[in-house]
Amino acid sequence: MAGLGFRSGAASFAVAALFAGVATAAEPVRTPTFTKDVAPIFQAKCETCHRTDSMAPMSLATYQEARPWARSIKTRVAARQMPPWHVDKNVGIQEFTNDRSLTDTEIDTITRWVDAGAPQGDPKDMPPPVAWPDAAVWNYANRFGGPPDLIIRSPSFTMPAHAQDAWDKRATACGDAVTEPRWVRAVEIRPATNKGRKIVHHALARLSQDDAVDNAAAANTDDDSGVNAGPGLFMEWAVGKQGEIMRSDTGKLLLPGCQFVWDIHYSAAGEEITNNVELGIYLYPKGQEPKFRQVLHLMGTGGIDIPPNTIKPTQGFFVMKQNGRVESFQPHMHLRGKAMMMEAILPSGQRQVLSHVDNFNFNWHNSYYYADDAAPLLPKGTILRITAWHDNTTANKSNPDPNQWVGSGDRTVDEMAHAWVNVTYMNDDDYKAEVEKRKASRPARSTAAQQQQ
Repeated sequence: MAGLGFRSGAASFAVAALFAGVATAAEPVRTPTFTKDVAPIFQAKCETCHRTDSMAPMSLATYQEARPWARSIKTRVAARQMPPWHVDKNVGIQEFTNDRSLTDTEIDTITRWVDAGAPQGDPKDMPPPVAWPDAAVWNYANRFGGPPDLIIRSPSFTMPAHAQDAWDKRATACGDAVTEPRWVRAVEIRPATNKGRKIVHHALARLSQDDAVDNAAAANTDDDSGVNAGPGLFMEWAVGKQGEIMRSDTGKLLLPGCQFVWDIHYSAAGEEITNNVELGIYLYPKGQEPKFRQVLHLMGTGGIDIPPNTIKPTQGFFVMKQNGRVESFQPHMHLRGKAMMMEAILPSGQRQVLSHVDNFNFNWHNSYYYADDAAPLLPKGTILRITAWHDNTTANKSNPDPNQWVGSGDRTVDEMAHAWVNVTYMNDDDYKAEVEKRKASRPARSTAAQQQQ
C-alpha cells in the first residue's frame, strides 16, 4: 500500500507540475533592462577595461555610454569575442581562478536586451558604481597591505613616433634590495605610464642569479625545442595580463647579486613616447620560507616554416624531470596564430588534454590560471606536448599578407609559438600527499554538486 501511495502521490505531483508548467509558460518573459540586468554583468566582466581612462576604446559604465554600442556589443558577445577568453569549453580543464568569460545565461540576457531595443529600465535599479583603483596604484596593494616590497625598473627608453620595432635588452641589478635569500609570493609587471601601453608590445623580465639548486626547477634551460630561453624567466607582460599571485606555501626565490635582464619589445605609435617597465615584487616576511618552489617555463615548438596560403601545425616537447603541479598556461603567437594545445603524456603512455585555446587572438595574451582542485598534478617523466597552429590564409582576418612565407622572428609580422607554463615542483613524498589530498576532495565536491541539483 505504501508503494501504491507513493506512486499516487508522484502522479498527483506530476499533474500539478504539468499545470504549473502551463501557467508558467503563459506568463510573459520579462524584458531585460540595462539597470537591473545588464549593468551588473558589465561591472563584473567588462569594466575592468571598459571604463573611463582605461585601455578600451569606450566605457560601458553607464547607460548613456553603453547604448550607442548595443548592436556591436551583441555581435561580440554572441561570438564570444568579448570578454576575451579563448579556451575551448568542450575539452580539457574548465576550472580557472581568473575566468572572465560570460555564461550562456549572461550572453542570453545581453542578447535579449539588445533585441528588445536596449531599454534603460528604472534608474533606481542601477547598482552603485564600481570604485576602481587608480591606474597608478598596484593591483595587489590592498591584498598585501601596501605597495610591492621591491620595485625593479627597466632603463628608460624613448620610442620615436615613426620607426622600426625595437627591443630593449638591458639589465637592472637588484643591488642592496636583496642582501639575503628572499621568497616571492606575488609579482606584477606593467608599463610605467598609460602612454607606455601604446608602445609596449610585450615585456619579459628574466632572472639572472647564481642559483646552485640541482634540479629541473632551477632555471628555464633549452628544452631541445629550438628555443633557448636564456636566463630563467621571472615574469612577462602582454596586453590583458595583470600579474601573478602564488598559491599558498609556494614561491619564487631571489638570491643576493640577482639582476633582471629585460627583453622589451617596443612598437611605434605615431607619437614620441618615453617609457620604462616596472616589476613589482611582493615578498614573504623575512625568515618565512614556502614549502614549494615555482618556475615559469618557456615551452616552445621549435622553428617555424609556414608557406603562403597554408595552415601549419608545429609541436614541441618538455620533459618534467620532477613531480609537479601545472599552475597556468599562456599561449604566445603573433598575427598568424590560430590555436594552441597543451597535453600531458604520462609515463604510462596515457595522454591527457590539459587546455586547448581554439581561438587565439594576438590582441589578448591571456594567462589561464587553474583552480586549486583542477591544476594538474603530474609525475616526473611526464612529457608536456605543445601543439601550435598558424593560419597564413585569407581566412585569417589578422593576416597582413597570406602570400608571404613566414618564419620565426621577433617582429610582429614574423611568428612565434611557445607557451608560458608555471610549474610548482615537489619531491616524491609531497607529490603523493598532494595526490591523496586531491582524491579526498573529489567526493566532497561531488556531494556538494549533487546537493545543488
